[in-house]
Amino acid sequence: MFHRTNPVHGAPELEEEFEAMDDLSRRKMLIVGGALGALGTLGAASPVHARPLWTWAPSGSVAGKGAGVDPEWVWDEEADPVLAAVIERGDVAKANAALSKWTRNDQPLPAGLPADLRDFMEKARRLPAWADRDKLAAAARFTTKKGIYTGALYGLGSGLMSCAIPREARAVYYSKGGADMKDRIAKTAQLGYDVGDLDAYQPRGGMIVTAVKTRLVHAAVRHLLPQSPGWSRTSGGQTIPISQADIMVTWHSLATFVMSKLRDWRVPITTAESDGYLHVWQVTAHMLGVLDEYIPATWDEANAQSKQVLDPILASTPEGNELTDVLLDIVAELDAGLTRPLINGFARYTLGDRTGNLIGLEREPFWQPLIGAAWPLLVAFREGLIPLPLIPQAAWAVEEALRKFVLLFLSEGRGIHLEIPDANRPS
Repeated sequence: MFHRTNPVHGAPELEEEFEAMDDLSRRKMLIVGGALGALGTLGAASPVHARPLWTWAPSGSVAGKGAGVDPEWVWDEEADPVLAAVIERGDVAKANAALSKWTRNDQPLPAGLPADLRDFMEKARRLPAWADRDKLAAAARFTTKKGIYTGALYGLGSGLMSCAIPREARAVYYSKGGADMKDRIAKTAQLGYDVGDLDAYQPRGGMIVTAVKTRLVHAAVRHLLPQSPGWSRTSGGQTIPISQADIMVTWHSLATFVMSKLRDWRVPITTAESDGYLHVWQVTAHMLGVLDEYIPATWDEANAQSKQVLDPILASTPEGNELTDVLLDIVAELDAGLTRPLINGFARYTLGDRTGNLIGLEREPFWQPLIGAAWPLLVAFREGLIPLPLIPQAAWAVEEALRKFVLLFLSEGRGIHLEIPDANRPS
């Protein structure tokens, strides 16, 4: 657990400010991470300027080979026709009623699903042949020790970065979930919660369920969003949203970004932990319908792909800036102790000024340098405690309780049910 320390020894006038730094403790950062982390995972759709040519080689993928087709022009040929048919037949309510009963990986598919949807899901729920149980177990061990960092980075990193990804911001804004962002974040936070769960892909876990349901939502949005006048006006020529390229952009804003920042923060990570964290996200990409030839096999390949597909497309949009304000308001609602200047300062420290400017974060001349000086000391202090007996287990217990509280808060006690949409955001 964090305990407050004053990194500026002999400067009592800063005591009050460093008490405020307690807002960056495990409790605060986990609350923020639960609220925002994974916003992007259910998003995607709409360019502001031309994308760079696709040159990443499939030899660097988990498949080790592939056709090399630009993923910008690849969607989900298995899920898309099935969900289009479900929507056009008027079977969405029937499907959602059945899906609400399916919550664990080891459960059979529920009765009442349309036959074509059931057939698709039976195949979609299977883990890839290359899934490695030992690496997935290593990912769980990584989460027990580094959960505070991934929570902070999913929240005041990836979640806010998604507002600077034009396609993602616009898909979120114009899809049905954009009309109720608290509900939308509750549903997207479920994926972030499940992928970091100790039992994520174990029989008693829920990540297979969450990934398959998310894949269904993506396919439904591909069918519906082109019918939205607002999205069509801002799509930059894209006629079908959520391409394989879009999903991998989001993937990099989560997995690749988080690992890069952990390295920047000098968080000690073993090779087994690093490989495990990569693997759980590789499996997740596959379960979301990404072709294996687009999933990086190593962190070096992930970094190379990210530089090509994520870094050049970050841009400011009115929708992204509006979503930023909505997200930060939700963080403030979660905990009044997290003031906007403090959030802005930590987000700019995490994202950098370029992305901070793109999403309209105000500069914080007091908080930014203070956080830049104090956060590395807090990381070093926490890592000094982790080797002590029972510390990782105790830390995980607290973090797990807080994650569940966040999901309960966001769902307003109703529970979270990922559902197939049947319409876009009302005009």
